[in-house]
Amino acid sequence: MDLFVAQVLAGIATGAIYACVALAVVMIYQAIHHLNFGQGEMAMFSTYIAWQLMQWFGAESGGTLLSLPLYILAFVLTVAISIAGGFLVERTVFAPIRNAPVLSHVAVFVALFLIFNSLAGEIWQHTIKPFPTPFGNGPLTEGGLVSRHDAGMVAVTLVVLLALALFFQFTRAGLAMRASAANPVSARLVGIRVGMMTALGWGMASGVGAIAGMLIAHKVFLEPNMMLSILLYGFAGAVLGGLTSPGGAVLGGFLVGIVENLAGTYIPVVGAELKLPIALALIVVVLVVKPTGLFGQRLVQRV
Repeated sequence: MDLFVAQVLAGIATGAIYACVALAVVMIYQAIHHLNFGQGEMAMFSTYIAWQLMQWFGAESGGTLLSLPLYILAFVLTVAISIAGGFLVERTVFAPIRNAPVLSHVAVFVALFLIFNSLAGEIWQHTIKPFPTPFGNGPLTEGGLVSRHDAGMVAVTLVVLLALALFFQFTRAGLAMRASAANPVSARLVGIRVGMMTALGWGMASGVGAIAGMLIAHKVFLEPNMMLSILLYGFAGAVLGGLTSPGGAVLGGFLVGIVENLAGTYIPVVGAELKLPIALALIVVVLVVKPTGLFGQRLVQRV
């Protein structure tokens, strides 16, 4: 029983990261109705920026910081840089090709993946680097089943998700973004700048991805390919919950984390090596059985 509880709790911790990535995927999907294959690499690049800032601020070689305020400063600066970067990518790269064919968008997404991956390897090399955690490495409680870092990941994720929910529900910018995603034509008619709302959505999705990258880097270590499997799990969570439902994508991310851990523990043929195919199989099954996801809305067009 203790093993089951431990695996569920560990799945919730990793599922929190998948939930962040799934939410970022859905935010961009709702803005442009395409999946951003470069989302994980943008998050990875942001994590490298955070690591570089921490080195400049005085990080030790073992992956620990000299003080918590420096970590928080690097964290906040990285999120701000990521939001600005995502905004600029949309304005300079995707706005000009908004009406281009789908394959043009796919080609640009693949190009983003390769560009950010190659730049990270060129600037920071391909050696694995430790990434610090402000939460500590020990158990949360005496003999506890949850580590401090895992508990911190879940706490930060919940705070981010709550802040986003409040933003979309109670702010003018959030309501404008929702209106732009739901009905761009009507939004333009009431004076909403749909293009700017789309760019803001890109920026916020990049910021959420950066948070996910910085939280998970301590567990998987920092290297240019660190987010590849994380992105696939995020895609699985988004598809499971529904690409039209941000809340569903978040829940889907948590479910994927739990299912992944339980499958790797209790199904002998899965083990640690076949966890990723489990996520891919989950995507296929959901698309076949319920293409809109568990909480997605079926789109009906009148002709």
